[in-house]
Amino acid sequence: QYSLIKDVVSSLKRHRMHEQQFTHHPLLVLSNFGLQQIQVKLMASMFQNMFPSINVHRVNLNNIKRCLLITYNAETQLLDFRHYSVKVVPVGVSKGLKKLLQEKFPNMNRLEDISELL
Repeated sequence: QYSLIKDVVSSLKRHRMHEQQFTHHPLLVLSNFGLQQIQVKLMASMFQNMFPSINVHRVNLNNIKRCLLITYNAETQLLDFRHYSVKVVPVGVSKGLKKLLQEKFPNMNRLEDISELL
């Protein structure tokens, strides 16, 4: 079973797709591949070799734009593929500063000084 991209986009309220998402490899997450069966180990190895490994100490979080989640169901022996778009947002800052950091310029005509926004 599969879905076409036009069906997925039409079902979303606010879809975020841009070309920069596909300039870097996705973050690969494998779930339920810890079984000792040789075919499961072979599948896990195949998926891991499809994408470059990520050094967690050196990775730039701004380069991770997508996440690929692959889940193996041992009972049905089926794979579930989920492809997510990842967005890094600032946390713990005021709403005005968050907009500035995301390069969305707020309406400041009612403010006397920039400190009122921050």
